[in-house]
Amino acid sequence: MSADKSSDEIEKEKIEGLDTTLAEGWGSDYPLDAVFVRNEARTVSEVVKRIKGDRYQLDPEFQRDFVWPVEKQSRLIESCVMRIPLPVFYVAEAHDGRIAVVDGLQRLTTFYRFLGNELSLYLKPGEDEPDHPLHGKRFRDLPLQLQERIEDTQLILYILEPNAPERAKLDIFERVNSGVPLTRQQMRNCLFNGPATAWLKRAANSEIFLKATGRSLDRKSMRDREAINRFCAFSLLGFNEYKSADMDGFLAQALLKMNSGEIDLEDLYKQFIFSMEVNYRLFKDHAFRKSISDLDDPFAARKVINIALFDVCSVLFSMVEFGLIEEAYDEYVEVIQNLLLDEEFVHSITYSTNSTKQVKKRFELAYAAIFGVFE
Repeated sequence: MSADKSSDEIEKEKIEGLDTTLAEGWGSDYPLDAVFVRNEARTVSEVVKRIKGDRYQLDPEFQRDFVWPVEKQSRLIESCVMRIPLPVFYVAEAHDGRIAVVDGLQRLTTFYRFLGNELSLYLKPGEDEPDHPLHGKRFRDLPLQLQERIEDTQLILYILEPNAPERAKLDIFERVNSGVPLTRQQMRNCLFNGPATAWLKRAANSEIFLKATGRSLDRKSMRDREAINRFCAFSLLGFNEYKSADMDGFLAQALLKMNSGEIDLEDLYKQFIFSMEVNYRLFKDHAFRKSISDLDDPFAARKVINIALFDVCSVLFSMVEFGLIEEAYDEYVEVIQNLLLDEEFVHSITYSTNSTKQVKKRFELAYAAIFGVFE
């Protein structure tokens, strides 16, 4: 890669081995007629009360830069005053009862801000029209009758049940979200908000991870956190537990486990950092890339990150003692280079990479090679 490549160009670097194929047909791995959604009616004041009590999560990271202009927020409040019915809201309920907003985040944020007197209405009239009576008003400035009308506005909530299959949650999320188009990892970041997502953010911001990946995993779409999520899943659950070719469900299981309090997240973080240090120590700028096979050629072009190679190298090298790495540095480099000359291994990190067969194959081959160095 050219040394003068801009950071924007680096961010847009593609990923190899990322199998985005989902099971055929919506709901193919769960019953289509199952009821995963219930509907409830709540008033604006009831929802705002729950937001204040931290029941509703209004600050998903992926939507932080997407904020309605004040004019649009003002028109929403005006609609309540005019008793105009509002579109439905879609939310997802976690097992602890907390609510993640799937569709309607900006509307709920507007209500929260207005009832908290943070929003001053901007409702300028058109040409030759009288001044709008609500222009410049905050909630506290309105007559009691209008305050109550806004507070009593009925909101229809469609609530995604916590016991819905993880694939179903993501499928429904994808279908109903009318805001910013989201990647599956961004959806997971919303649905599993908690210690797990905070951990992923911390790991993604670590200097050694950025160094080992060449800062080339797109941060905005959370491709960086998806890669780290995969490390967590295969480290905590084990590749033998990957049985249904459902990567979405597998990654969700890891996040649930991390949120449960059962895992020492600090130990996991140290394990991750150690792995990044080892991989960078061994493979330098070619870490997690097929160009590891050309490591000895100073003129070899650096290839893109292969996410399946990231899986095996990040997980398995986290299990090797650093002293052994130093003792057999050349041997460890050579075993990965040899794997990348093995047709069966290369196939397993290139095609249908989410299939159970390919996952098992690449981990078994890599495990035998890495832990066979001292046999």
